[in-house]
Amino acid sequence: MAAIDANLQAVAARIRDAARACGRDPSVVRLLAVTKTVPPAAIEAAFAAGQRGFGENYVQEALDKQSALAASGIKSQIEWHLIGPLQSNKTRSAAECFDWVHTIDREKVARRLSEARPPEAVPLNVLVQVNVSGEASKSGVAPGEVAALARVVVQMPRLRLRGLMAIPEPTSDATVQQARFESVRALFDRLNEEGYALDTLSMGMSEDLEAAVAAGSTMVRVGTAIFGVRARQRAAA
Repeated sequence: MAAIDANLQAVAARIRDAARACGRDPSVVRLLAVTKTVPPAAIEAAFAAGQRGFGENYVQEALDKQSALAASGIKSQIEWHLIGPLQSNKTRSAAECFDWVHTIDREKVARRLSEARPPEAVPLNVLVQVNVSGEASKSGVAPGEVAALARVVVQMPRLRLRGLMAIPEPTSDATVQQARFESVRALFDRLNEEGYALDTLSMGMSEDLEAAVAAGSTMVRVGTAIFGVRARQRAAA
């Protein structure tokens, strides 16, 4: 588990270098540790190293880990993010057990989350997911539909619209990669010009965080560079 601490430091250094290279303050870019298939012990190790935000792809997997971490007392100290597609039948659990949902792509899901969010809890932080590459297999709304969905979500009483999330299609073409990230940033800026006061642009992963930071990302989602590939493969086997 010592490797996790070292890996977190290495990723933090990459974020600092990327931000400084484009004249940004590194402190405005948050690191979200992605823990899909990662065991609770690894989450505990990352927590001990100072990491507080964790992203899960599946609601049930997250609930199982939250249960396992309850005894140690760190469950309530973690900021839980849902970063995978949300099925309608999981909206209540997501609304009750997460602090953030990154994958709002339909009014129906947003409305169910708002209705299911406990009234005693603070509003659920949400992001609209943008399918910037137009992939048929990927969740998210088309860029041209972002503004319409944002107008609906921002009116829901138990949700707080914080910004946008995107997972551009992988490419070895740096120019195309940068253009995709910058197109999401342009949507983000346009919404703020319209008065939305958004503060979160969730873009960038292990392989492309530098390009995302250069384009204005304020939150990068990193799993493999922190927890490694083999641990994930063993868990998925």
